[in-house]
Amino acid sequence: MSGSSFGKIFRITTWGESHGPGIGVVIDGCPAGLALSAEQIQKFLDRRRPGQSKYTTKRNEADSVEILSGVFEGKTTGTPISLLVRNQDQRSRDYGNIAELFRPGHADYPFTEKYGIRDYRGGGRSSGRETIGRVAAGAVASLLLGELGISVRAYTKSIGPYTVDEDDYRYSEIEENSLYMPNNTVAEQAGQYIASLMAEKDSCGGIIECIADKLPVGLGEPVFDKLDALLAQAVMSIGAVKGVEIGDGFKASLSSGSKNNDPFYARDGHICKKTNHAGGSLGGMSDGSRLILRAAVKPTSSIARTQQTVNTSGENTEITVLGRHDPVIVPRAVVVVESMTAITLADLLLQNMTSRMEHLRKIY
Repeated sequence: MSGSSFGKIFRITTWGESHGPGIGVVIDGCPAGLALSAEQIQKFLDRRRPGQSKYTTKRNEADSVEILSGVFEGKTTGTPISLLVRNQDQRSRDYGNIAELFRPGHADYPFTEKYGIRDYRGGGRSSGRETIGRVAAGAVASLLLGELGISVRAYTKSIGPYTVDEDDYRYSEIEENSLYMPNNTVAEQAGQYIASLMAEKDSCGGIIECIADKLPVGLGEPVFDKLDALLAQAVMSIGAVKGVEIGDGFKASLSSGSKNNDPFYARDGHICKKTNHAGGSLGGMSDGSRLILRAAVKPTSSIARTQQTVNTSGENTEITVLGRHDPVIVPRAVVVVESMTAITLADLLLQNMTSRMEHLRKIY
């Protein structure tokens, strides 16, 4: 299977299956000398860990990370960093009834057609647990960005029809509710909505917003490797994400040029923008203003309702998905979107070092 790696210089390769011995990631291209510990990575993994609220799967996993290589005396050595999280609470028996069935909304059917074999236990490589490797790598990328004064933060903007308006953002409340919304009042309303769907054996989706501050101007390339394009690839590669927008995104199609353009002005010797409809990217390159990205996350596919499907013999039948599943993926996917954004930015920062001769002269 190809396609398990992402990035050019800061390059990650995730590996492992949902019900195998473990899940992990290999990070290549991380500069030497970055302070790194398992505790720093664990903080990120704890944000996506299951069983933390009534809105997440009851799978009881500590998701404890082990650093196998690439770190010596608390600092990266410049060699590949290998990170491992061992699976501890697999209940493969929960999936025995779907071995010969294709679950609606899942990768079961195309995966079987493509490879002729699939690990039906929790989806195998297509499981949401694959994102553990992304989050572990995202922790490292975020630490690298932090050394340069760059911050990346994601949160839940909406759950189903419940949306936090930008004027009502209270960032200090993100960590105060289990849905990671920047408004406790809206989070409570969204929680009640999720509970009503759970009672009906149903699920919902939502929107994750991610912002990056203090980016330098010029990250990304003007043609195929645009900042927007690479961010879209990174975030769209997350299993449940069905759409990505930068800045005003789809709303820009309803605007006019005079309103959508962001006027420039000079302040203290710096070029700034009066507005940020572009979301921090112009012509595929960062423009120095806040990067704003949103990801649309679909409702959880694994629901306990009886659904129509087909078995591997091509016969019409019904399916009831057993096991432990999130009624909403969004809260645990927040840190995944944040991680993939950080990984993309870290890689582009390293690539950007070769854009001018003066950069190379400073180094060499």
